[in-house]
Amino acid sequence: MYMKTYKIVLSFAVMATLTAASCKKYYESVPVEQVTPDYIWDTQDSVGGLANNYLTTIYTYLPLGFNRITTDFLDAASDDAISSQSGNTDITTMAHGGITVFTNPDNTWANDYAGIRKATIFLNNFHLVPMKNIYERNARLGEARALRAFFYWELVRRWGGVPLLGDDVKGLTDNIELPRRSFESCIDYIVSECDKAKDSLRTDPVDDNNLGRWTRAGAMALKAQVLLFAASPLYNGGNTGDSLNGYASYDPNRWQLAAAAAKDVMNLNIYKLDSPLNQIFIETKSPEIIFMKTQSTGKTVELANGPINFSAGPAAGYTSPTQELVDAFPMSNGKPITDPASGYDENNPYTNRDPRLTATIFCNGAPWLGGVVETFDGGLSRPGGSVVQTRTSYYMRKFLGQYETGSSFQNIVHDWSYYRYAEVLLNYAEAQNEFAGPDASVYSAVESIRQRAGLDPYTLDPGLTADSMRTIIRNERRIELAFEEHRYWDIRRWKIAGSVYNKPLHGMEIIKNAIGTFTYAVQPVFTTSFDNAKMYFYPIPYTEMVSNNKMRQNPGW
Repeated sequence: MYMKTYKIVLSFAVMATLTAASCKKYYESVPVEQVTPDYIWDTQDSVGGLANNYLTTIYTYLPLGFNRITTDFLDAASDDAISSQSGNTDITTMAHGGITVFTNPDNTWANDYAGIRKATIFLNNFHLVPMKNIYERNARLGEARALRAFFYWELVRRWGGVPLLGDDVKGLTDNIELPRRSFESCIDYIVSECDKAKDSLRTDPVDDNNLGRWTRAGAMALKAQVLLFAASPLYNGGNTGDSLNGYASYDPNRWQLAAAAAKDVMNLNIYKLDSPLNQIFIETKSPEIIFMKTQSTGKTVELANGPINFSAGPAAGYTSPTQELVDAFPMSNGKPITDPASGYDENNPYTNRDPRLTATIFCNGAPWLGGVVETFDGGLSRPGGSVVQTRTSYYMRKFLGQYETGSSFQNIVHDWSYYRYAEVLLNYAEAQNEFAGPDASVYSAVESIRQRAGLDPYTLDPGLTADSMRTIIRNERRIELAFEEHRYWDIRRWKIAGSVYNKPLHGMEIIKNAIGTFTYAVQPVFTTSFDNAKMYFYPIPYTEMVSNNKMRQNPGW
């Protein structure tokens, strides 16, 4: 009974038509395209049918992470992957530091403010609808408030402080020239909205009729993520003194606030780690998923990202994970491959590795569709020539169905997770370690994830320093949350993007020998670029700068 399958896939007009049975009186005399606010906020509608449809449309403004940047994952603009497509793609523009005030493939500004506007309209007008079910009424108000907080967070982590509209909805004749608010003001507002939403949202787990809507745990998980970012080096006294982009001075108590927020989610004792890892993203329900954008069943994720040249269909293999990401996965004994005692064999680099490697990445020899993935030079899935194919000898495995056997893809669940319990544990571990050091609760949170992964032993060395534990936690985030739009933001909030970028990323050249063995050689495949002086924050879009005289551009742009 966990939140996952409420299908928000239709437009408002279509959904309003689907509810015509309960709202028939409107459509007997009023065409769908002419539905006005008087009908939506109907003072005679005791079940709030049309108002609920309006609320449902706001969910469509939530981003869907699968191949979101045209045909690529956002992670392909980090050090975890590159696009399999050569040439100047949108994700390559981002990885090369080519974002400008005119061109930004991740420009969510208009979409986020559209979602904010709709959520505010709902909050300002829903009181007109005389719903008899007070619990349901409050829950819907909480949903709109959580949605609005989420859209503001999408803005703040890209641009820093942004204009806060509160409950004001601007009209065509109103003055819309508003200044940006400080980073601190925006964080305080988002956290406040999460707290208000939490008090009215449905408690977890919810009934089947409300799966996929915001719940109390979802709002709490959003708050925990926001506070973790706010405590991180980029914002917590690490900016250049600009109040739009962070706090003026470092405060360790911000880590404490972040840890407490994550701990609140853990203390609900509702969500838990699910097994196996590669199954939770294709389940109808999972006890690990806290909030997710739900989709109709399909096979588009497999067709976009599966290894090429299998008979199941024209899989495009758009994502090429890097050698840097592959090397981040430890051995099955939990030791990093750089540890001489790990047992790593460079002649058999994928043997006895962390099981999350095979759940996340297709390596040469991995089973798939009744055969094996061949990413050696000239192999089935790396044939050479002009066809789009892996540029690193790896394909993304995560999110795809269990098609190791069989010969065709089927329509399965592909919902996009924003918050899952593993992230909450890692959020807590990071914040608590930064505030108080690696106490028993930090060990417990990290080790539970390693245990679920199947590491043996999964325990960490006793007596770790805060610095050593920080390194472990950051690596666990990288491999556990790969391709879930975390790495791209983590290297920014940790303020390490300058050292992560500006150097070659690597792949593996694999040569198949005459006797059936393989020779492996790490090769540079792509060089990224990052300007520390300005690229930690996106430039305010040009259209916003020219239409608002009070708008202030981010430094360096």
